[in-house]
Amino acid sequence: MPDPIEVRKVAIESVTDASGLEKLIDDGVIEADRVLAVIGKTEGNGGVNDYTRILADRAFREVLIAKGTRTPEEVAQVPLVWSGGTDGVLSPHATIFASVDPATVEPSEEPRVSVGVAMSDVILPEDIGRPAMVEKVAAGVREAMKIAGIEDPADVHYVQTKTPLLTLATITDARSRGQEVVIEDTGPSMDISNSTTALGIAVALGEIEMPSAEQIHRDLSLYSSVASCSSGVELDRAQIVVVGNVRGIGGRYRIGHSVMKDALDADGIWEAIRASGIDLPGRPHPSDLGGRLVNVFMKCEADPSGRVRGRRNIMLDDSDVHWHRQIKATVGGVAACVTGDPAVFVSVAAVHQGPSGGGPVAAIADLG
Repeated sequence: MPDPIEVRKVAIESVTDASGLEKLIDDGVIEADRVLAVIGKTEGNGGVNDYTRILADRAFREVLIAKGTRTPEEVAQVPLVWSGGTDGVLSPHATIFASVDPATVEPSEEPRVSVGVAMSDVILPEDIGRPAMVEKVAAGVREAMKIAGIEDPADVHYVQTKTPLLTLATITDARSRGQEVVIEDTGPSMDISNSTTALGIAVALGEIEMPSAEQIHRDLSLYSSVASCSSGVELDRAQIVVVGNVRGIGGRYRIGHSVMKDALDADGIWEAIRASGIDLPGRPHPSDLGGRLVNVFMKCEADPSGRVRGRRNIMLDDSDVHWHRQIKATVGGVAACVTGDPAVFVSVAAVHQGPSGGGPVAAIADLG
């Protein structure tokens, strides 16, 4: 039986600020050695060269080393998944998942949050965008489910990953070994890495059959309703965090999910919150949350049709501001209106993650 879970959200007040994590440890809320994963937003550009992810990663790992007994090598294995870019009203923050001593928690048959973390096999540059990456991610997701004690894929409500993208260095490495990469433009490789990973998640959870190479990043009818995939230059394999509900472990937290059908679908966010166990009226307001919502996690994508609810927009034609930043700011504003809190996790590049033009939403509630 997995251990109960504590989930807390902390603000990030500067690029290298990890004081929120440090305070949770100093106050005895969590133990440094029991931190399983951190999922956060940093304030950089969200692109290939977003150094704020690396700075935040270093700051949080330094706290885990200083406040615990794990070696730097052991702490390096803890998944810290950073999504760069807090466009619009989005606020930098981190959500921390830590296990709790079972002796301090009363077991319960109510569904409560459980977390499993795993690392995939090494993802080679030539794997990105191809079935080999789908298979490696799927195997990692299945391993993370076992660690979380989740047997039924229906009990998985959120899978957050961080995977490598292509850089000039890794493209050159592939060439030196006589291999070809799926694309030689590093920027779009971020989207392709995310979409390939999402299909791996969908395969692992039985949402789809194994896709062909031709369907990857093309067949938008294939998607996972619980995948949230980010990529960067920080690693060479998939960091996988599976979050679901398990009966019998106890704890205060429960997770639920839904999907946004488009960038303005506030009802999709509310539905995820309802699924997390928070009772809401028919026409809810942020004041109905009563401080019980820990955070929401969502992916978003500019609709490839160039329209939202029949109205034309120019995000995909804008040469001045990349559509990544525009859609992230848009969905971040919608989410903040729902939650009343701009510290929400909104990540872009959502191909194969939720319906096209929309995206998956997960919500974690504190029911204690």
